[in-house]
Amino acid sequence: MRKERKKKEKKKMVSVTCSIPEIYDKNIQKLIGMNILPSRSEGIRLALREYLQKEYNTNLKLLGFFNGKKEEKEEL
Repeated sequence: MRKERKKKEKKKMVSVTCSIPEIYDKNIQKLIGMNILPSRSEGIRLALREYLQKEYNTNLKLLGFFNGKKEEKEEL
């Protein structure tokens, strides 16, 4: 018999290399030092997640960013 999978599986992560301004990194490091962020990666993920959620209602809903599949367009 197959073992049952946990109800909530971890989402797969991908590595992305990007360059950011030095001041952004300095501020992320300050937040890490203040124990507000656990890591640089988590700080960047948080910023990206908040940006995508902000844009969701206007631009990204049609692309299905938050449900894993494209949503159908409403007919006008």
